[in-house]
Amino acid sequence: MQKRIIQFFVLLLPLGLIAAYKHYSEQQKDKEKIITELVINGLQFAHYQENKIDDEFSKKVYKSYLERIDYTKKFLLKADIDKLHKYETLIDDELRQLNSTFLDLSNDIITQRIKDAEEYYVEILAEPFDFTIDEDIELDDEKNDYAESTNALKSTWRKALKYQVMIELKTKLEIQEKAQEKKDTSVVIKTYAELEKAARTKVEKRNKDYFRRLNQQERTDRYNLYMNSISLAFDPHTNYFPPKNKEDFDISMSGQLEGIGATLQEKDGFIKVVNIVPGSPSYKQGDLKVNDLILKVAQGDSLPLDIVGMRLDKAVRFIRGAKGTTVKLTVKKVDGSIVVIAIVRDIVIIEETYAKSVIVKEPKSNKRIGYIYLPSFYVNFNAKDGGRRSADDVLKEINKLKKENVDALIIDLRNDGGGSLSDVVKMAGYFIPQGPIVQVKQKKGEAKQLSDTDPRVQYEGPVAVMVNSNSASASEIFAAALQDYDRAVIIGGKQTFGKGTVQRFINLDDIVSGKADKYKPFGALKLTFQKFYRISGGSTQLKGVEPDVVLPDNYMYIEYGEAEMDYRLPYDEIPAATYVKSDDLAKRKNIIKASKKRISKNKTFDLIEQQAKSIKKHRNDTKVSLNLETYKKYEAERKEESNLFKDLYEDTTLVLVSPLAADWQFIEKDSTKLESAKKWHKKLMSDPYLLESIKVVESL
Repeated sequence: MQKRIIQFFVLLLPLGLIAAYKHYSEQQKDKEKIITELVINGLQFAHYQENKIDDEFSKKVYKSYLERIDYTKKFLLKADIDKLHKYETLIDDELRQLNSTFLDLSNDIITQRIKDAEEYYVEILAEPFDFTIDEDIELDDEKNDYAESTNALKSTWRKALKYQVMIELKTKLEIQEKAQEKKDTSVVIKTYAELEKAARTKVEKRNKDYFRRLNQQERTDRYNLYMNSISLAFDPHTNYFPPKNKEDFDISMSGQLEGIGATLQEKDGFIKVVNIVPGSPSYKQGDLKVNDLILKVAQGDSLPLDIVGMRLDKAVRFIRGAKGTTVKLTVKKVDGSIVVIAIVRDIVIIEETYAKSVIVKEPKSNKRIGYIYLPSFYVNFNAKDGGRRSADDVLKEINKLKKENVDALIIDLRNDGGGSLSDVVKMAGYFIPQGPIVQVKQKKGEAKQLSDTDPRVQYEGPVAVMVNSNSASASEIFAAALQDYDRAVIIGGKQTFGKGTVQRFINLDDIVSGKADKYKPFGALKLTFQKFYRISGGSTQLKGVEPDVVLPDNYMYIEYGEAEMDYRLPYDEIPAATYVKSDDLAKRKNIIKASKKRISKNKTFDLIEQQAKSIKKHRNDTKVSLNLETYKKYEAERKEESNLFKDLYEDTTLVLVSPLAADWQFIEKDSTKLESAKKWHKKLMSDPYLLESIKVVESL
């Protein structure tokens, strides 16, 4: 399919356009014209939904783009919006003509407005705030309008900065009051005026850093926002990925990267080390530590490059690199000393992204339940040998659990946003003899069934699948298939996320060659090219998967998931596939009835439902007083309410957790792995959703 798309793109790209570029200088705008045409052609040809590039499309792009360049409405004036408004229905024309007038104008305006605002915050924070005045601030940017004048915009900034200072001041006052109560002499008592000034100083430093990052933004960044506004006008899961973003996506999908294995953060102009990945090159080399500041980067024996003041994403490009190459980091230590650390790059494995398992049981039961946690349906699309795959890893965990003679199996897909379609088909097949798993349909032609063709059943015992509102895409395919086959009980909130679409990446570099090579890399286009349907015929689009056992959660009273997204595709149905249901869940009705009875008497779930009602009540409560005493009372009421829920997940006696013998022999020898396992086990031990899932699966 991808080869056919690429061939079609090549035909669509005018030869004259490529030929014309040889006369142009190598500037970003020339490259942008190629990218724009590739993206537009790709969207029109390969996207699932037919979308005309017309005035209505232009309005969508215009709205989305303005939201992205000034989502806080603290930069652009109403006059700026009026100036840009004439392009609301002209973007489609500009795209056809490869014209960037709207983008250029918006870039010039927002760049100037950022410079203007930088002067506002310094001026405003120079003077003390009066927190006795009765005024408020609207924190929901969607409810605010663009300022009518510069004075009105300054007033918006004044309120925003006053709010930030008020929070800092309140915290400092509370710390001082508690110290006085406890007669803690280690805290220096200051006057209100001194505390207020200290709060302003802290907010000023924070905003200085904020504007430093804003001023590092380039026209290329806004072009990328513009291309994504165009892509998202087709549907919320279609995106343009600049080369750097595509690399990050691949890392998230594969759980591995080539580099040094350090998590970095940009702070006050410095690149700071905030975490060392266990087992990584940095971890093994041993000299790079948390809180070190990286000042320079050298590739092997080449001259070092100064990265102080550099954007984090750009600095990371120089620090990452191919396996086996050496990077030399000039580092400032916490004690002020400067050292050069040489690290040989290697494959960095991010273990938290992979499947893992333990044995769980409720304290009063003798049944041992296998529990598999799957954070995503990961796959390494770029690995020559196929790389590490979620389906293969889950099978390994199943086999380890079978050796432990578990009585049943729980697969936890909570917060699993999906991933590889082929892996979910293979994984669902572990639990049925043979048959269709999901139906997929492109914009033309009949639906196609993706089936399990392996007659082997890898696990025949009772199965429960845990989901929540963040279980999406491949997670929904898995849960829906096992539900349709009556092979598992699905347990979770009122429904899953509701993403019933399939995306594919198209590497734009593969589409053009020859004279356009000098402009590469172009990035990639991720587009929705299929919808998927349950084998029972319905779609998970918008509706998601409704669990058999419904448990209270924080999202039960609010709209959440795909339904909240702009330009989402509609729900529809197709004919059901032919499949044979299992007879494993003959007791389903009684099991659900028993669970409902337990939940109705469960104090923890009662508190969770109260919390959900609180979330709904406060969701639209977005206006806050800037009077300090009024704000204190408001916060005290909120804290009193939140205190009702603070111990919700603190009871570590709910679930008994045991590591697998096959895993423990490695965990106990590594202090880092041991500490990580203990934290994970403690989280599982206090999980009321897991406890109820154990009780349900024990009944199967």
